[in-house]
Amino acid sequence: RLGILIVRHLKRLERVILGYLEVSDGPGEEARLGILQTLQCTIEHAWPRMPCRLPVLLKALLRLLWDVHSERGPTPEPVRAALLHGATQCLILLDRCCQGQVKVLLAGLHSSCEEKQLQECFRKVQEST
Repeated sequence: RLGILIVRHLKRLERVILGYLEVSDGPGEEARLGILQTLQCTIEHAWPRMPCRLPVLLKALLRLLWDVHSERGPTPEPVRAALLHGATQCLILLDRCCQGQVKVLLAGLHSSCEEKQLQECFRKVQEST
C-alpha cells in the first residue's frame, strides 16, 4: 500500500521479514507464505534499495530453501512446493533489481547442488529474463 514510501521503513521491515523466514510456523506455514508475498511486494516497490540488501536477503532465502527441502516434518507437499516457489520468485525479482548478480552468485551452487528440488529452483532463476 505504501509503494515507494516503504523505503522509510525498510530497515525495520527487513528485520521482521528475516525473523519470519527463519521460523517454521506449523504444517500450514501461513506466516512464511505471507511473508514471502510481503517480500515480493517490497522488492517490487523498493527495487532501487535492493542491491545493498542483496547479501542479507539472498542468505535468508537460500537458508529457507534448504530448510524447506531438508525438513521432513508434518508440512504437506503442496505447502512445501508453495514455499519453494515463493522463495524462487523472490530470487528472480532480486536478480532483476540487482542486474543479474543473483545469477552470478547462484551459478556455483547450481552446478554443485545434488538436490533435485533445489536444482529446479536455481534453474528457474538462471533461466529468468
